[in-house]
Amino acid sequence: MLTQVATGVLVHQSALLRNNTVVVEGEEGVLLVDPGITDDEMACLANDLAESGRPVVAGFATHPDWDHALWHTAFGDAPRYGTDRCAAYLRDLRSKANWQTEFAEGLPPEIAGEVSSDLFGIIAGLPAGSARIPWDGPELRIIEHPAHAPGHAALLIEDRGVLVAGDMLSDVLVPMFDHTADPLGDYLTGLRLLEEIADDVDVVVPGHGAVGRAGQARARIDLDRAYVHAVRDGRTPDDPRIGSSAEPGWEWVSDLHAGQVQRLASA
Repeated sequence: MLTQVATGVLVHQSALLRNNTVVVEGEEGVLLVDPGITDDEMACLANDLAESGRPVVAGFATHPDWDHALWHTAFGDAPRYGTDRCAAYLRDLRSKANWQTEFAEGLPPEIAGEVSSDLFGIIAGLPAGSARIPWDGPELRIIEHPAHAPGHAALLIEDRGVLVAGDMLSDVLVPMFDHTADPLGDYLTGLRLLEEIADDVDVVVPGHGAVGRAGQARARIDLDRAYVHAVRDGRTPDDPRIGSSAEPGWEWVSDLHAGQVQRLASA
């Protein structure tokens, strides 16, 4: 299930939405970033890790979207982290009486009934401004920014040159904007913060899609920024992820784009 992308850094990609789970090897076990997305996938990953003698010692959710804050009992009771804002958002969501019903209704129909909500979103918020994840392994720098979702964070595994980008820098999904007062400005801020460390990146792992190699971090930042600028200026983006150039099976991203434009126009 796992593909090595750098020394001690492995990736598992889900079948449906090409979600990337990142496994970072430490001294005593592994840290899981955004595990998911179905119960069977997570159980299989847990089994593979156990058989190779790599217990799960920590977890991290890059942001509070349903497909990035999941967990499975087979991973054990290791601490699960996120930014303070991410954790607060999830606590508020889980406090609502009907949240599990809404969770189930929001799943893609292809995996309805295959994703348990019991352990979803139970994470510990790191103190605001935290720059590191507390664990016994490679240092992971937290880059929190306002793009896409509340408390979204990318992780830079500095000595491996790996950027775990969360739901940004995808080769199949266009930028998706949060419901904030300035969603386009917030997204551009996020891209600027990622650009500041792009020269230190040899491998970029998006939340969805293909892993990018040397030079791809900056190229994907440029592509995402061009998309945001086009939407801001009322132009049709010249973007390979939408329209006739969209990858087969991902034509629905054009509908996502059209919906975003309509929402922003009516705001």
